[in-house]
Amino acid sequence: MTTPLWQPSQATIDATQMTALMRHIKDKAATDLNDYADLHAWSVEHLEAFWSLWWDESGVVADVKGETVLEHPDAMPGARWFPEARLNFAANLLKRRDEHPALVICDERLRRKVISYAELHDQVAKLSHSLLLSGVTAGDRVAGFVPNSEHAVIGMLASASIGAVWSSCSPDFGFNGVLDRFGQIQPKVLIATDGYTWNGKSIDTRERVARISDAIDSLNQVVIFPFLNDEPDTHGIDRAVSWEDYLNNAATEVAFEAQPFDHPLYILYSSGTTGAPKCIIHSAGGTLLQHLKEHRLHTDLDERDVLFYYTTCGWMMWNWLVSGLACGATLVLYDGSPFSPGPEVLWEMAEREGVTVFGTSAKYIAACEKEGLTPGRSFDLSRLQTVLSTGSALSHESFDYVYREIKGDLLLASISGGTDIVSCFALGCPIRPVYRGQLQCRGLGMAVDVYDDDGNPLRGDKGELVCTRPFPSMPIGFWNDPTGERYRNAYFATFPGIWAHGDYAEITPEDGLIIHGRSDAVLNPGGVRIGTAEIYRQVEKVEGVLESLCIGQEWEGDVRVVLFVRLKEGLSLDDTLRDEIKRTIRANTTPRHVPAKILQVADIPRTLSGKIVELAVRNVVHGRPVKNQDALANPEALKLFENLPELQY
Repeated sequence: MTTPLWQPSQATIDATQMTALMRHIKDKAATDLNDYADLHAWSVEHLEAFWSLWWDESGVVADVKGETVLEHPDAMPGARWFPEARLNFAANLLKRRDEHPALVICDERLRRKVISYAELHDQVAKLSHSLLLSGVTAGDRVAGFVPNSEHAVIGMLASASIGAVWSSCSPDFGFNGVLDRFGQIQPKVLIATDGYTWNGKSIDTRERVARISDAIDSLNQVVIFPFLNDEPDTHGIDRAVSWEDYLNNAATEVAFEAQPFDHPLYILYSSGTTGAPKCIIHSAGGTLLQHLKEHRLHTDLDERDVLFYYTTCGWMMWNWLVSGLACGATLVLYDGSPFSPGPEVLWEMAEREGVTVFGTSAKYIAACEKEGLTPGRSFDLSRLQTVLSTGSALSHESFDYVYREIKGDLLLASISGGTDIVSCFALGCPIRPVYRGQLQCRGLGMAVDVYDDDGNPLRGDKGELVCTRPFPSMPIGFWNDPTGERYRNAYFATFPGIWAHGDYAEITPEDGLIIHGRSDAVLNPGGVRIGTAEIYRQVEKVEGVLESLCIGQEWEGDVRVVLFVRLKEGLSLDDTLRDEIKRTIRANTTPRHVPAKILQVADIPRTLSGKIVELAVRNVVHGRPVKNQDALANPEALKLFENLPELQY
């Protein structure tokens, strides 16, 4: 068996909330649970008992729980959780109301602000009453064109308190990208920033907000808050008022409106690189229960913790981060480039704020290593207990880097799920060891498996990541999909009645999980399936390569592997570097993985949440249209892949 990189001490294991839950289940269900594998198996085999017990143990605030846990348990989609329940999502995140810090807001301009739980409640009370005066009622949409600031959190909580649906985009979205999203859901109120900063540059967004306001007829009100400037200028923006003028300063209490468990809470969006973004509707109860499980059990989060996740309001990890308020923790919000004003800015912040849980992307960790950062030696990270990574597969070498250069005694959790479920299928486990390159476990109450093309479970081989039983954070559906056909086609067309997530994965002998990339980006040279993550991991080892993108090009009746690399400034791809890349891939994988072509490009296109877009590049290489380039952060990069002469022979 593989040697672990980290093993929790018995004292650490005994003190976790997960171990406490195991003890409770042993007593209540009179069943032996000796380790996480036993606990996970019980949670899946006794699905209703697990989620009902977790509702009670996590302290969900609700008017009614009800007797029924799950209606139509064999229907996917169609299962309905806690159909009699009545609750309010915001009430669960604002149940703490003291002077303990709720939010610490930081940005690349080195500004810092602290808001207590009492102050947060006060601000939510003022905004929720203002929204009511603007005619917002349960089920209406409130949209946020917002940086990762307190305004986004207050806007979401105020909306949720009255049963309205919150949906946000980060301000780096272009006009068409915003309209493709908010234009579909027809919000009644838009909360927007006057601008933002990125990598030392100030970007004024007021002209864009004016165009958005003009284009969305459903808007009753546009609320502008100052982020770039001291005072926002609302002139020229139809239906606009400043944040300070809008707030109802007489309001002191939040009237939390109880709603059904499956009442809409969020609308999130697919990347939209192959067409208009899908508007994915998530429920208040499902999001709450799932996030409480992932925070308290899988991250061992409680009111003593300081939780940070580097994210924007256009990525589902923002929604995940904000739910940490339900644990009474302090959240650290950061807006701006993670390398501005310097490459060490986030680690300086982690030291200053005493961050205990540091969340980021696999790309950021790899970039820190490329920059030669040594956070563990440069900063006091004594309070840091957990590092979380998502967005793409975390390479084996990045595991090594974290334990070598950040901290040797911490839980490194590579986690994986997505916008589709606003949560995780596989994630961390504080009572299990960490193995190099592996996600520690499949989530509690999640019947996650890996299937071959015929729908048979696989062990020790790669296949489709699936979930075979219902779970609370399944989407309610898609916006403007009255028959549910688009929803069913997105997740249930591959294996009827089974959620197919679109990830190419493998369950390991240690009962962990490895994600090898997206299924639709899997390479297939000579009929052999290869996950792109397997190649990226090797290319990242090569000095001089900043990042890469791999596709399969249709060629002479087969598929050949083509690798594009972005190099450090001043470097050129010559035969020596090309041979080193090939040798590294061949030595650590198989000859099938070695690219037939390796080409240097100046930039690699990515979505606004930072994910590289293999499918879009594949379409460009094959002369096919990329339908929605507004979904990209740098759409101009696609031109670098057009009509490349090296791919014509």
